[in-house]
Amino acid sequence: MSNKGPRSDGRDLRGGLPGKAGAPKGARRGLGPSPRKRPSSTAPEQQTKLAARLKTAEETLRAIQSGEVDALMVSGRHGEQVVSLKGGEPAYRMLVEAMSEGAATLSRNGAVLYCNRRFAELMSRPQEKIIGVAVQSLLAKTERHRFEAFLAEAQKAVAKGEFNLRCRDGSLVPVYLSLNRFPGYKGHALGMVITDLSEQKRKQAEEIKQAEATRRLLLEHMLSAQEEERRRIARELHDEAGQLLTSLLVGLRTLEHARDLADVKEQGNRLREITGQTIDEVGRLARGLHPTVLDDHGLGVALSRYVSEYAKTHKIAVNLELNELNSGKLPSAVQIGLYRIIQEALTNAAKHSGAKAVSIKFARSATALEVAIADDGCGFDAKAVAVSSHRLGIQSMRERAAMLGGTVSFASRRRGTKILVRVPLAKVDLQPSVERGSG
Repeated sequence: MSNKGPRSDGRDLRGGLPGKAGAPKGARRGLGPSPRKRPSSTAPEQQTKLAARLKTAEETLRAIQSGEVDALMVSGRHGEQVVSLKGGEPAYRMLVEAMSEGAATLSRNGAVLYCNRRFAELMSRPQEKIIGVAVQSLLAKTERHRFEAFLAEAQKAVAKGEFNLRCRDGSLVPVYLSLNRFPGYKGHALGMVITDLSEQKRKQAEEIKQAEATRRLLLEHMLSAQEEERRRIARELHDEAGQLLTSLLVGLRTLEHARDLADVKEQGNRLREITGQTIDEVGRLARGLHPTVLDDHGLGVALSRYVSEYAKTHKIAVNLELNELNSGKLPSAVQIGLYRIIQEALTNAAKHSGAKAVSIKFARSATALEVAIADDGCGFDAKAVAVSSHRLGIQSMRERAAMLGGTVSFASRRRGTKILVRVPLAKVDLQPSVERGSG
């Protein structure tokens, strides 16, 4: 019987099977009694198990020879044990060791089969002390159960998430883990990349700290501005409205001493004038606090009325160019914000610049609304003002623009100052239409 033919691995097997074909007849004579006859075949289930073990052994040997594994999980009487493989450092190991991120090979149960130097540094432990340790034991206790689900997810697809590694001294290191199956291992080995988030979390903490400091600074400025506004209102009530009301009271007392009807009429006319002035002054103060016309007719009308009153009060010519501003399409927050910024700019011009003329021009683009405010007064050091936190009027303009997501820039020379306000807007907010009212 000949057994020449191809093997399952593609190679030819030459020669006969030992003990069967190829032995001469009568070769057993004179060799003593024949040994006990053994079963010629194995049970089907035993053959299946043996074939599976043989296949596993072949795959393990192939992986060891190619340098694809760094350790083996061996089952025995004392349970599973990790056996590290010595020698044969593959080229890829050099690349992994040079990584700035941690890297590790895990068993499907989460035991560390290999880790690079960076991972050991994150854990503050020697590499050999990490090999064979379950990653679950390296995590914060509250995250171990979640990591079990993380392992199961990685058997199907790439799993990513944030965890906290527990160092030898008990401190926690925030990390970002990326876990995936290794090709060719049929889900039995996993590759894990560990990104240290400590630096990022310090950066976030610093940003939060700076944001909190900015918030406190803005709050301080807001409270200072409120107090300044209250002082201004109190001063104007005392100086303007208070004096008018005092004059009205004195006039009423003089009626008691009127000599005749003509004198009474003359005094009455005088009191009526004083009353009208008082009403106008109280109205001006009320509009300064909040212009109701802004709610009723929009930014264009409110500015037109304010500019007219401003020009009469301060004897400064103001040229207002709305350029088909459709305040009806502007959000109310944008309208009140721009109104206050322009109001503050005009107040500063009247107090500090000595200007004779001011121009206010609105312009729009596809994504923003711009307002340019220019005066012909004396300038100021724009660079010094840019870093100053003590000029409350200018700081108030910056803060109001920032709340709208916009910016305020200042350009000033020895003669004249220009303020440019830019507020981002959606296209729908900038569609032109006829203004709802006029001043």
